[in-house]
Amino acid sequence: MTGRFDLRSSLPVVIKVPALVALLMIAIGVVLTDQVLKRLAESQDRHFRELTAAYLDGLSSSVMPAVIRGDAWETFDNLDRARSLYSGLTILETVVTEPDGIVLASFDPRNVPAFAPVPKSIVDKFADATDSWLDEQAERAGVRRVLVDQGRRIGVIYTQFDVGARFKERRDVLWTLVATNIAITMLVAAVGFIAVRRMLRPVQLLTTHFRRGQSGELLCIADEDVGPPSSEFGRLFRHYNMMVRSWNEREVLAARVAEEQRLTSLGRLASGMAHEINNPLGGMFNAIETLRRHGHQLGVRERALSLLERGLAGIRDVVRSALVTHRVDTAMRPLKPSDIEDLRLLIGPELDRRNLSLSWANNVSGEVPVRANAVRQAALNLLLNACQASAPAGRIAFEAGLVEGNLVLTVSDDGPGLDQDRVRYLESREADAAPRPGEPGLGLWIIRRLVLEVGGSLRVEHPAGGGTAISIAVPDASGEEQRNVA
Repeated sequence: MTGRFDLRSSLPVVIKVPALVALLMIAIGVVLTDQVLKRLAESQDRHFRELTAAYLDGLSSSVMPAVIRGDAWETFDNLDRARSLYSGLTILETVVTEPDGIVLASFDPRNVPAFAPVPKSIVDKFADATDSWLDEQAERAGVRRVLVDQGRRIGVIYTQFDVGARFKERRDVLWTLVATNIAITMLVAAVGFIAVRRMLRPVQLLTTHFRRGQSGELLCIADEDVGPPSSEFGRLFRHYNMMVRSWNEREVLAARVAEEQRLTSLGRLASGMAHEINNPLGGMFNAIETLRRHGHQLGVRERALSLLERGLAGIRDVVRSALVTHRVDTAMRPLKPSDIEDLRLLIGPELDRRNLSLSWANNVSGEVPVRANAVRQAALNLLLNACQASAPAGRIAFEAGLVEGNLVLTVSDDGPGLDQDRVRYLESREADAAPRPGEPGLGLWIIRRLVLEVGGSLRVEHPAGGGTAISIAVPDASGEEQRNVA
């Protein structure tokens, strides 16, 4: 506990704001209660001083002649009459003494007998030379008045009062204020809770839509919940709906263009693979014709069947590579060395068409726990981009291997090289970066998206000899797969 009200806590605003208002009301109530009690105490003290002064003034005037004569009975009679005249004071004891401290008369002669020394308990309360005292624990107060006649001290009056009524009045006022403050604080907190909850309904509605958008398509706020356009939330909701529609249209358009780009690359590869398939088909037809004419000869039959088998195997490899590369993975499949070798076969027609030479180094010897389909797609797009960037009769290079547990694929070309804007775009780690405006096709965007989907990163270098080298680094996904399973 920090001992302070933290607005950044995880409590909802509908709780925090009323609680803050309640705390402010409590603080205000404490201050007001303290001020009221102080004013009440000052008023009581002033009233008490006025009453005691009036009582002592009247008593002094009535008893002074008797005190001068030393008449104890007349002094007692005056004390008894004065006691009934001041109903606003609860007088417990009054003692009149002579100058030498001998009691002349008192309210209760049995406790304070006449012609005896003043009890020490009465004198000690005025030991600090003050003329009054107050005992809050016992709720008692006392005053002293010196009787003087013609500059001569003739006696002293000691009086003790019961001031319990004053403290009872303070306690009653205190509890009344406390009860009132509690009632007002609870009422204000309840009203604040209801008011804040009503005010925050639009915010909660907006939060709910954002939360739903994290797990799927963003949804617009219903028209009946938007409100009038003149309100702040009405304008906010309308702008939110405009943003959602624009975002969804952009996502649909990006997905459509990406699919078209994917189909375009597949068509380009298919046209090249047609040559790869057509070549063995010609040999296979020749083998079939040979079997028809000379199939009875064992040697000729064996050679023809071997040629047919090799041709069918070649066609099977080409078709399998295309299917594996362009299918959608429904589950995580580790990357095999053959997956990388398939890329070499797939870009063969493009290399032949542009008369490009290829330097190939596949140092992956076993299965690598990464998403094979996404990695193959990204690497294939890099290879196709490298073919397009290279001039006819140029040279591209491909290298694959494991570096510190990461799968690293590097594609190099001797083309003009990427500009700095494209380099920054590829190396950016912002997953929501939009396709580059004016970019022909979505090649770079597809590569970034595929690499970021597998948790990888892209790095672009410019070799001293010219061209561009783009590397894909993909971390081991086995830990992530185990976390997902857990």
